[in-house]
Amino acid sequence: MINNLAFSQDEKKDSVINSIYPVDIKAYFTSQPILTSTSSAKVITQQQIQSQYSATLLSAMNSTPGIRMEERSPGSYRIAMRGSLIRSPFGVRNIKIYLDEIPLTDAGGNTYFNSLDPVGIGQIQIIKGPDGSLYGPNTGGVISISSNGFGVAKNETSINLNAGSYGTFHQQFSTNYQVSENYKFSFDQAFLRSDGYREQTALNKKYFQTAHQWDYSPRGNLKGLVLYSDLMYQTPGGLTLAQYQENPRMARPAAGPNPGAVEQQATIYNKTFLAGLTNTYQINNSFSHSITLFGTKTDFENPFISNYEFRDEKNIGFRTYFTYSHSASDNIQVEMQLGAEGQKGWYAIRNFDNNGGTPGDAQAEDDLTNGQHFYFYRTQVKLKDKLTLEGSIGLNFNSIAYTKLFPTVNNPSGNLDFDSQWMPRLAASYALTRQMALRASYSKGFSTPTISEVRSSDNNLNTNLNPESGSNYELGYRFETKNRRLIADISAYTYQLNDGIVRQLNDVGAEYFVNAGVIDQKGVELMIFGQLISNSSGFFKNLSLSSNITHQDYKFKAYQVDEKDFTGNAVTSVPKWMLTHTLSAAFPKGFGLNLQHNFTSRIPLDDANTVFADDYHLMQAKAFWNTKLNSKYVLQIYAGIDNLFNETYSLGNDINAFGGRYYNASMPRNYYLGIRITR
Repeated sequence: MINNLAFSQDEKKDSVINSIYPVDIKAYFTSQPILTSTSSAKVITQQQIQSQYSATLLSAMNSTPGIRMEERSPGSYRIAMRGSLIRSPFGVRNIKIYLDEIPLTDAGGNTYFNSLDPVGIGQIQIIKGPDGSLYGPNTGGVISISSNGFGVAKNETSINLNAGSYGTFHQQFSTNYQVSENYKFSFDQAFLRSDGYREQTALNKKYFQTAHQWDYSPRGNLKGLVLYSDLMYQTPGGLTLAQYQENPRMARPAAGPNPGAVEQQATIYNKTFLAGLTNTYQINNSFSHSITLFGTKTDFENPFISNYEFRDEKNIGFRTYFTYSHSASDNIQVEMQLGAEGQKGWYAIRNFDNNGGTPGDAQAEDDLTNGQHFYFYRTQVKLKDKLTLEGSIGLNFNSIAYTKLFPTVNNPSGNLDFDSQWMPRLAASYALTRQMALRASYSKGFSTPTISEVRSSDNNLNTNLNPESGSNYELGYRFETKNRRLIADISAYTYQLNDGIVRQLNDVGAEYFVNAGVIDQKGVELMIFGQLISNSSGFFKNLSLSSNITHQDYKFKAYQVDEKDFTGNAVTSVPKWMLTHTLSAAFPKGFGLNLQHNFTSRIPLDDANTVFADDYHLMQAKAFWNTKLNSKYVLQIYAGIDNLFNETYSLGNDINAFGGRYYNASMPRNYYLGIRITR
């Protein structure tokens, strides 16, 4: 049996290895061995998140092949999963993200990933490649975040304090306890501030999260999650190459009739509240049921170069499914899910003149409503200890209703009813031996334009955008030695994306979006992990090395805008090569060191491929010392360096920027020092 194989591996696992690369993943509803999973998946553990700077997920996310997380300025994050960055000026689109069973991605298709703090995260599970069959509209993949407070209780309280360059201060508090046999909870809180390296890049963030689980019977449990984030970050704007080379710390200056970022006090204010309840009940030995009800509210405010925007966003929704599992014999196991998910979102968007950071006369007012629901079915069959077969299908519905309230002349209103789409996925995994497995999959991706693309910052309603969709074919191979001291995973895929949505900017920097015809996406991803030394009595207690390599050959296959034909060009914002190497060492007396090196090849910044960001090497280092203060308290003292080589680089360029304002300079070499106390 494959499950027995996983159990035997689990018995022999090294705790250090397992805390970096776990044996199991909950990729589809239930936990399954990573070795024989049919998906190209990765688990990011708390140890990986804490191995570098604890205020951000950048290092951990970028250690995953096929993932590129960017930070244009402190707090302004975006994530590319196999090329989806071409749609994302900020936030995350084209990827479906969940907090346990609660969609963090709203009904309009946008995800405020920067509303999270690592302190509230137990684990991140990534499924690469489109999977609209089970998770609704997406063409990039799925990220599932396990919150603290669910699963096994830690029974600990910790506080983390650190300070660093450019006025950075970060504080985290976390408590997680099994209060009684049937009830456990967690409370996580964080505060982060920074003056920033560039002008107009200050950041201030307050974060609270609490999770509760009540096992009200031997068969059922009720889980509740509440999250609140109050985020402010200034937006300096892009620079031309000459400005970037002369003074990378400057904010976007005034140009012609357009004022600069400092003069307009360009800033984003985002207050997000999320709450959800999940009830799971084991009806009998074969059937179980799960239902989640959730709601979110976001108050979004953005003084910008050309206007002052307010967004009032509300979402409610549900996710429910039945699970059937049965072992027909020792050689055959069957599992099925049948379910549905739906969301309704209301978006009131108001734009005014920006008079130096103060709203002035009205420019535009629009009300939009987004409705999204889909139905899904999945079957998984395991034959002996060799073959796993999966098939799933989803039926997606999506529509947007819009009303323009101002200007009052020729007020348009109407509906964008996107055609319903069947989203299939077929996959198989075959265990060649107890330590290696092959996998293959076919899946269809589909993603409708988001609210922020239909009604973008140019204040126009773009009703001509088409959904993007495509078919992904993928092969993979996993290998691990019997003791898991060596682990390897390689994937190769080809993905034809039709009507890909691409961001454009007008002359004042306001964005709008167009369809790019056909995008040909081919890629190879490789992960290798090796534990070089384990439990030695010498200088090294443990020494491990991992390498993650991504090759992306993405081309516009058919793409024309007006009279300009970009067919055959490399896809904007997608580097051809990304390499991340991580070295972790544990020494006697509680000392340790983590090093991470990231190489990113040059990046095309415009559709015409006339401008490229230079390649760069980014090196990070963190050293720490753990010691017991007494029988109850453990102290960790740590220090870190980011951008050790002092590279001049941009970790978040503006795409297709008007006037050549592509560049957002990242911090040069910078430092931090902190302590963590755990009880």
